[in-house]
Amino acid sequence: MKANEFSAMSVDQLTAKVAELKKELFNLRFQLATGQLQNTMQINAVKRDIARAKTVLRQKEQA
Repeated sequence: MKANEFSAMSVDQLTAKVAELKKELFNLRFQLATGQLQNTMQINAVKRDIARAKTVLRQKEQA
């Protein structure tokens, strides 16, 4: 997702999205450990999405 898509969300939606992305990251890491993950770049993409969501969430909390 792009940063402007995250900025359109409310604080509650962002919190839920971060939790969802963390679950997805856990599943990807589990797949990597078991050798089932085909595209390892998905892990980096999910990490970036978590960072973007947390950044927008922090900006909204400060405002």
